[in-house]
Amino acid sequence: MKILVTYAVQGEFAELKFPGMVGGEELQIGYLRTGVGKVKSAFYLSEAINFGQPDLVVNVGTAGTIRHKVGDIFVCRHFIDRDMHSLADLGLEYEIDSTDLLEQKGYCLHWQGEGVCNTGDRFLTELSEVEGDVIEMEAYAQAMVCRAKNVPFIAVKYVTDIIGQNSVKHWEDKIVDARRELGLFFEKLGGVFPENQSGTMK
Repeated sequence: MKILVTYAVQGEFAELKFPGMVGGEELQIGYLRTGVGKVKSAFYLSEAINFGQPDLVVNVGTAGTIRHKVGDIFVCRHFIDRDMHSLADLGLEYEIDSTDLLEQKGYCLHWQGEGVCNTGDRFLTELSEVEGDVIEMEAYAQAMVCRAKNVPFIAVKYVTDIIGQNSVKHWEDKIVDARRELGLFFEKLGGVFPENQSGTMK
């Protein structure tokens, strides 16, 4: 089984620990730094999927929030493109839910801390009307690419800052905490499958 872990910038990189075998097959973990923003993220992930053919893509990184607190971690299967949200009346898509494909494969079903991820190309520093639990700049684009290529996708985000409260400075200050806490979060999960499953590939 191949897992591709994506992150936007080097400061977000954390080596994740998963069991070495899944369903009797060797587990391979690859890492991809996508860069910041939807365009770079979509392009580099698309290239990586074409080349490596992963079974699962896990996006890991930092995010801001409006209604939660610094240090919260959210597992996201529902994604909103805030740049396209204003055009919803024209019939343009702005939401993706990656739950169905994850459930079909049996991946990440025990990963708790459900949240909605809001993606856009602008780093928000002021309060605005934004849906979702976490606010960032890449995950929706990656969810779209994975859906198009029929690859299960999930995102895990650590809240580093509250929008409207000096977000840039707080993000810089909390990046080390984010790496540490995300690493611990994945270590406690134990893997892609619940502990009581052998992890049979589907």
